[in-house]
Amino acid sequence: MPDLFTSLHKQDLGHFRIVAEFWGLELESTDSVAALEELCGSLLDLEAVSETLEVLPAEARSALNALIATDGKIEWSVFARKYGDLREMGAGKRDRERPYLKPASTSEFLFYRALIGKAFFESDKGSQEFAYIPEDLLEIINEVNTDDVPAATSAEALGRPATPVEKAFEIPATDFILDDATTYLAALRIGHESKSHFQRELPALLTTAGIIKNDGLHPEAVKKFLEASRPEALDLLYKTWLNSTTFDELRLIPSIVCEGEWKNQPQVTREFLMNLINDIPQGKWWSLPAFVKAIKEKFPDYQRPAGDYDSWFIKRASDGQFLRGFAYWDVVDGALIKYVVQTLHLLGKLHLAAPEEGKEVTAFFLLSSSPEKKEEKGKITVSSNGKISVPRSFSRTVRYQLARFCEWDEPKGDDYFYRVTAESLKRATEQGLKAEQLLAMLVKYTKEAVPPALVKALKRWDANGAEARVESLLVLRVSKPEIMEEMRKSKAGKYFGEILSPTAVVVKSGAIQKVLAELAELGLLAEVKE
Repeated sequence: MPDLFTSLHKQDLGHFRIVAEFWGLELESTDSVAALEELCGSLLDLEAVSETLEVLPAEARSALNALIATDGKIEWSVFARKYGDLREMGAGKRDRERPYLKPASTSEFLFYRALIGKAFFESDKGSQEFAYIPEDLLEIINEVNTDDVPAATSAEALGRPATPVEKAFEIPATDFILDDATTYLAALRIGHESKSHFQRELPALLTTAGIIKNDGLHPEAVKKFLEASRPEALDLLYKTWLNSTTFDELRLIPSIVCEGEWKNQPQVTREFLMNLINDIPQGKWWSLPAFVKAIKEKFPDYQRPAGDYDSWFIKRASDGQFLRGFAYWDVVDGALIKYVVQTLHLLGKLHLAAPEEGKEVTAFFLLSSSPEKKEEKGKITVSSNGKISVPRSFSRTVRYQLARFCEWDEPKGDDYFYRVTAESLKRATEQGLKAEQLLAMLVKYTKEAVPPALVKALKRWDANGAEARVESLLVLRVSKPEIMEEMRKSKAGKYFGEILSPTAVVVKSGAIQKVLAELAELGLLAEVKE
C-alpha cells in the first residue's frame, strides 16, 4: 500500500492545512512539497497518533478497526456502502463549501484527517478501488494498539448457531447422487425421456468430470465411474466440483436466468465461500439465514468485481424482472450462497435442516467426513412376467446395463424397478444388444433364479423377434359384404389397409375423414364410435 507521503502528494496546500488543523498542528511551510514533508513528519509520531485515535468518534473508530482487521484495506464499494461515500470536489469548491467541517459520511471524516486514502490496487478480481490506511501510518496505529483500535484478529465463524426451530426437521446427507447419476447416464445412453427430469447440476457435474462429452457419453469414463466404490465415486464428483473453473453455480440457480456475454469467476467465488464455511465449527448446527446475512454485511461483493451490480444481465425466472443493483443482493448473491450449501449437501458433505418438512432450509451441519456408505449388497429379484427389482446398494454397473434392456418404473424407497418388454428389447437390439446378454446377466446376479417363462421368452425373442403384437386400429365395419366390395372399388379403397373379414377393414392412419367423404358420395352415412 502507498505510504502517507504518496497518499497525500496529489493534494494541495489547502488540504494539508485542513489535515494539520484536525491534528492540532500548525504548518510553517508555504511551499506544497515542504509542507507535505513537514505534515508527514508530524503525523507519523507515536504520541500524535495515540492522541488522535483517542478522540475519534465511535463510528470512525469502527471504520478504522474494520480496515485494520483486513490488513489495512477494503474494497471501496464495500467500505462506502457501510461508512458512506466521499464527495469529490476541487480546491475552489472545497474552500467555499468547507465539507470537512460537516462531513457527509464517516469516510469524509477520516479522509480529511489523512487516516484513509482511496486508490486502485490489483486484486484477484483485477484492478479495483480500495479504501486503505497509509502503510507507514498503519504500522504506528498497530504499535499504539489501544483497546479501541485492535490489531488484526484471526478469522471467526460468520453468523451464529441454529435455533431449535431452525434445526427441527433434519435432512441427512446421503450419497444418493451416485444412483441418480447412474439413472441419468443410462437415460442418456438410450435416449430415454427421463433424462430431462433431473436438476441441472447433475449433468453439469458429470460434464465437468468428463463423464459426459458433447451431450454424449465418454465410454471409458462412464465405466470407471460406475465401477468405482461409492466413496471413490462421490469423492470424484466432490473434487471435480471444488476445483472446476467451468461449473457455474450462479447460472444453475433455478430462480434466476443469466443472459449476455459477461463473465464471473465461479471457482474463485466458490473457494472464498468454502473458506467461510470451513471456519464454521464442526459438530454444531449453524443458522443459514444468519450466515448469509453476515456475508452480506462483511463481504457483500464476494463475487462482484469492483462491486459491480449493474453490468451482469440477470433476470428473475418467474416474471423476467431484471435484477440490477445492490437492492437485489438477496435474490442473486444471497441465493448463490444457499445454492453452494445445497450443493455440498448433494455431495454428502453436510446435513441440512428446516423448521418442518417441506419448508425452506434454515440450518446446516458440517461433517468431518462423508456419510457412511452402504456396502454393495442385496439381490436382484425377477418375476415370470418380466418385472425386475434392484436394491440401491447393488452394483451401479449392473443397474446401468439392466436399464438399457428394460422399461423403467418409478423407484420406491431403496429399490429400482424395471420391466422387460418387446419395445425395450427392440430398442436394445437397435443398440447392438441381444436378449441372451440380458439373460446371462440375470442368471449370474440372481444365482440362476430366473423364472422359466422369462428364460423362454428371452430365447424366443433372439430367435424370432416379436411373435405377438398389440396395437390400436381404426376399423370400418359394414352391414353387408356387397357394400364392402363396392367401397373397395371406389376412391375410398386406396385408404384401406388389412382386410379383417368380408365386412371389416382397417382404415389407414389419418384417412378417416376422407373415407367418410367417399362413403357420403356413395350415399352411405357412417357412424363414428370412439
